[in-house]
Amino acid sequence: MPASTRHPINRAVFFVPLATLSAALVLSLWQGTRFVAAEAAANDWILEHFGPLFAGAGLAFLALLALAALSPFGQTIIGGAGAKPLLGRWRWFAVMLCTTIATGILFWGAAEPLFHLNAPPSMLGMEPGSDAAATFAMSTMFLHWTLTPYAIYTVAALAFALVYYNRGEPFSLSSLFVPLLGNRAHGPVGTGIDIVCLYALVAGMAASMGAGILALAGGVENLGHFSGGMPLKWGIAALIVASFLISAAMGLQKGIAGLSVLNTWLFFAIIAFALVAGPTAKMFGLSLRATGEYFTTFIPRNLGLDVDGAWSRQWTIFYWGNWFAWAPVTALFLGRLAIGYSVREFILMNLVLPSLFGALWMTAIAGSAIVIDQQSGASLYSVIAAKGPDSVLFRLFDALGGGPAATGLILFTIFLSYVAGADANVSAMSALSTRGITPDAPEAPMGVQSVWGIAVGLVAIVLVAGSGLDGIRMMSVLGGFPALFVIIGAALSLTVMLVRGRPAVAPVVSG
Repeated sequence: MPASTRHPINRAVFFVPLATLSAALVLSLWQGTRFVAAEAAANDWILEHFGPLFAGAGLAFLALLALAALSPFGQTIIGGAGAKPLLGRWRWFAVMLCTTIATGILFWGAAEPLFHLNAPPSMLGMEPGSDAAATFAMSTMFLHWTLTPYAIYTVAALAFALVYYNRGEPFSLSSLFVPLLGNRAHGPVGTGIDIVCLYALVAGMAASMGAGILALAGGVENLGHFSGGMPLKWGIAALIVASFLISAAMGLQKGIAGLSVLNTWLFFAIIAFALVAGPTAKMFGLSLRATGEYFTTFIPRNLGLDVDGAWSRQWTIFYWGNWFAWAPVTALFLGRLAIGYSVREFILMNLVLPSLFGALWMTAIAGSAIVIDQQSGASLYSVIAAKGPDSVLFRLFDALGGGPAATGLILFTIFLSYVAGADANVSAMSALSTRGITPDAPEAPMGVQSVWGIAVGLVAIVLVAGSGLDGIRMMSVLGGFPALFVIIGAALSLTVMLVRGRPAVAPVVSG
């Protein structure tokens, strides 16, 4: 039977966000300045009025996951006692890592700490470039790239895994609300949730892809000593889209999982090079001081209570918004991978281990950038003013003695990391906008995946051309705002299942 017969398009979920997205693209091209101004006004309003909710939700999710892992509920097998895993632990970890971080740690890992080192919040009274500012910069990287953001993904993905596999609910975000609302969660309300979250993910993916395009263009220009302008960026966008569509056609095991394993080994190779070639003793000393500060300031720093409000909205709340934008549809994909493992194992693989990896990456990459910038009189920070943050990572590896070979490795890793992450999320987006998705028939038709892949690429390149990095950052927050309420709903459903002590009314065994 043809795939299109098994999986007809869910017309409302497919066409409404696509039409809205098309209208936004037309408006941005036709009324570029006004569109960006409206986007900025909406972004500022969201951050000002809902920043505390973004921050408080992340802390609440961490507490909920700790309770789930430590309670008897943690022994629950996703899919039932006889369920067989789709992936082994190493491939599962690799797919999870590459699905969630995409190009984020590569783009921001070297650039972001330089902002915090040279322009710390005035409320803290630190001298720019000082050791205190360096410790603050590193502890902030731990805050933005470890436990709290991964809790956002893990809560949503765990709730979906339990309702999908153990309760046998449809492959839909509305299923997240069944423990709260019963069958009322499906129907028009559920369709509306799917529409909003699909649009939110396109915004989040486009923002991430825009950052990836900028990083790749910066690397190619640095390697070739030329300025490629927008034609280069258009070419990179087309290559990314074509690559992840080819990967999608190969399926989970050969496509996404294979790319993710290779990408994860490349991540570890980059870490090893930075630790060997960089100022290792100073990096680890900085990391230890920052770890202490991270834990002692964990609650106030998460909530933005001990730093300037404007700084917290620009950085910390922006990050929470970005993670929330990706979380709903990413939860569908991550939840699909969970079958055959316990709730406790799921939390380990989706929260604890990725957070430890994030801390290791920041120790090596952010630590190198901070120490070298201090030693060289802010030479790396000056690159941001001259050429933008997309060139910093390549200048850092030049400073570490990597040369063209290191630049080429980083370029390939950035490309691969976005392709792997986009492949997984386009797969989930496409499944969400088709009917008949089940554990035994989990993939949407390639035609649907192609439409969403091209749509994401177009939005990303328009962002890059029209408003650059500021537009990319704002789009992340705009996508995260509606997703915030969906993930809070998922957390409440997980709480209901935890309190009842069982996730399901009728376990579904599938492999």
